[in-house]
Amino acid sequence: MTSFDFPNFKTHFITLIEKASSAITSLETIAISVELTRTKQASHGDYSCNLAMHLAKPLHKNPREIAQLLINALPSSPYLEKVEVAGAGFINLYLKDSAKKQFLHLILRSKNAFGNSTFGQGKKIQVEFVSANPTGPLHVGHGRGAAIGASLSNILAAAGFDVSREFYVNDAGRQMDILTLSTWLRYLELNHIHVPFPQNAYQGEYVRTMAQLIFQAHAQRYVHQPELLLDSLPEAVRATAVNTDEQLDKLIVNTKKILGQDYTYIHNFVLTEQLGDCRNDLMEFGVEFDTWFSEQSLYDNGLVSHTIDLLAKKHHLYQQDGAIWFRSTDFGDEKDRVVQRENGQFTYFASDIAYHLNKFERGFEQVINIWGADHHGYIPRVKGALQALELDAERLQIALVQFAVLYRDGKKAPMSTRSGEFVTLRELRQEVGKDAARFFYVMRKSDQHLDFDMDLAKSQSNENPVYYVQYAHARICSVLTQWEGNIDDLQEVNVDALSTPAELALLQKLIDFPDTIEIAAKESSPHLIAFYLRELASEFHSYYNSTRFLVPEIPLQHARLALIASVRQVLHNGLTLLGVSAPDKM
Repeated sequence: MTSFDFPNFKTHFITLIEKASSAITSLETIAISVELTRTKQASHGDYSCNLAMHLAKPLHKNPREIAQLLINALPSSPYLEKVEVAGAGFINLYLKDSAKKQFLHLILRSKNAFGNSTFGQGKKIQVEFVSANPTGPLHVGHGRGAAIGASLSNILAAAGFDVSREFYVNDAGRQMDILTLSTWLRYLELNHIHVPFPQNAYQGEYVRTMAQLIFQAHAQRYVHQPELLLDSLPEAVRATAVNTDEQLDKLIVNTKKILGQDYTYIHNFVLTEQLGDCRNDLMEFGVEFDTWFSEQSLYDNGLVSHTIDLLAKKHHLYQQDGAIWFRSTDFGDEKDRVVQRENGQFTYFASDIAYHLNKFERGFEQVINIWGADHHGYIPRVKGALQALELDAERLQIALVQFAVLYRDGKKAPMSTRSGEFVTLRELRQEVGKDAARFFYVMRKSDQHLDFDMDLAKSQSNENPVYYVQYAHARICSVLTQWEGNIDDLQEVNVDALSTPAELALLQKLIDFPDTIEIAAKESSPHLIAFYLRELASEFHSYYNSTRFLVPEIPLQHARLALIASVRQVLHNGLTLLGVSAPDKM
């Protein structure tokens, strides 16, 4: 072979079988869907297809007979060694060893671009993730959503999608009011004015830090009549501390009355501080966004009221008990939902509907929301609202992320933001490192529970998956450094000398990389890349432990160096998709 413009072999073989099936079937009503799977044993070929079994009933023939008909009708291919019927009617396809070997040249020439494809055809897709309330430092639970969202965005971009990464800033809700109140009360303490601190306010040390900053800059500027704060609260509550949401809401109302316009300053100050901290934290974690979208802007631009008006015109709203309700039960939700309260205030749900309408108005063909698993019940009402607005709800995909539970020294770490007792994402990074955190977070499917073992993440052993993968990369770098040759020269070397089962297995694993990216993109599953890297590292370590590379026979030496240089490139590319570094030394 002289051409290195190789196809995705799996896609190529699917096309061949589709052409063969068209040749043997004249029934237009037969829906043909060709799927190939990688075989588990090399003796069974490289790919297997079960199409013959699906065609047995409509064609009224034995599956093995159909399989042979399909094989007979297969167009020729420069990459196909042979095809066999197996078992009840499986079609096993064998890729030519020469194709596998020459594939190394494609990897070495493509370098960092190897694995990229045009699968997504430039389709505009938005991935919204993290979107944590800016009411405190990010904790390890937020970290999992950040790692999954960033990795998925990278994978989609590699697969040919036009990806926009977005953080939705909840800067208009009750939680920000609670943080503003909490900070002002700590500020009053610094002015020697003591008000019993609410049990359900934000307790963290970061709240005291923000209060200290306000005090240092403005001294007593924001003291204002604190004796009025407990007005309208029962005497028993005044003597102790607020401990219900209703009492906390009264404190917030009183605070707004007391501070007037100064409330806006404190609110904006704590928002800016926490949002800035969130941005920096995520950047240090290797996570960046194209857009930080403000919830408040939906109100400022009249988009929330406009969206509610649209729903009203389409007769999807009704009034009851002074509130306005959306008929979400018409769209499969368990009950109808309030969009505007009796006091005229819009609900979170109202702004969420407006936000999702805005997403599609911005021209995104597909939207992926990465939410915590506790938002599962929220999906039917959001999709129902999109249907009510006559939008295609299937264009909205929700990926649920199960909570990550952190273990240190075998003990579970606390995770309460309000109480201030939680391990921050920053603390996790400082303890285990960014690479380990990013890799561990995506090791499991997002909707599966994750126990994060910090001791394992810090260990330098084969049991630590990120260390195991990075060590494979570093080992190859060491061999190539000892060789002292020019890596680019390996793009042209003859690789026919590669012949052992281990070498052929590594070749096939490398060929699987582009297809793995496409599947991970299609299924929104970054964990597939982590699985792939661990398997590739395992194949390499076994090969390394049984093979000499700098042998006297130059053709064999260069062929093996080309192979491991290709493994290094794929490890690098895969780790980059996950936001993990590929070190030259460990």
